[in-house]
Amino acid sequence: MSKEINLKIARELYDAFNKKDFSESQKLIANGAQFKLAPFNMKFEGVDGYLQFMHGWANAFPDGYCHVENITAGEDWAVCEFIGKGTHTGILMSLNGQIPPTGKKVEVPFCDVMKIKDGKIVLFNSYFDSSTMMHQLGIMPK
Repeated sequence: MSKEINLKIARELYDAFNKKDFSESQKLIANGAQFKLAPFNMKFEGVDGYLQFMHGWANAFPDGYCHVENITAGEDWAVCEFIGKGTHTGILMSLNGQIPPTGKKVEVPFCDVMKIKDGKIVLFNSYFDSSTMMHQLGIMPK
């Protein structure tokens, strides 16, 4: 695929999250795609895994928004840096289990790395500053 197509695929993914509309974006996910939330060591697979991954964030932060700061793509990849913003009003799943709603606002830097093949995402690794997020949620002392 071309860089332009892969960039469009990546942008559609973040637009879908910001609208909380995953019905169209799930078509961008390959069967058997692998998703990893690196700081929490959580893994998801396929379209169902993608939906679980996205709904997990959307449920924890219903007003959540990805403020894209930098997005780029190559012939078989895309990378996006963004600030995840939102209010923690739902259950957040973490490495240590469920984090109940705190009602606190967060602004957390993320970097997602995607491998794209034949117009579909086959690998998605999400890296974010979990320490900053836990401080902002009041879970870890400063």
